[in-house]
Amino acid sequence: MIAENISPEEFLASVTCDANGRVPTIAQDAKSGEVLMMAWMNADSLMRTLSAGDVVYWSRSRKTLWRKGETSGHTQRLVEAYVDCDGDTLLLKVEQMGPACHTGAPTCFFRKVQI
Repeated sequence: MIAENISPEEFLASVTCDANGRVPTIAQDAKSGEVLMMAWMNADSLMRTLSAGDVVYWSRSRKTLWRKGETSGHTQRLVEAYVDCDGDTLLLKVEQMGPACHTGAPTCFFRKVQI
């Protein structure tokens, strides 16, 4: 399937935030396809990310914007951005510098259930 290319304005208009003004966002390594993390964005963080290319999220605990890696140096550079069919979830394909997880793990998804 080929992705539909839309303008940044159309992209922003197609995103539906929750009642708190946030949208769940999955970060995926653009080269390997590995899922790195899930975080939240709001309209401001999404606009900043699309305009500058450095990924900016919304911190629910600190109630402020944070550029991924601003203290650790483990930044994310936007390669591609997708919005799902309902407009309520984002997928960012990123170039990850260093580990994505605050624990030092390459991805936040390093624990799995034994079945």
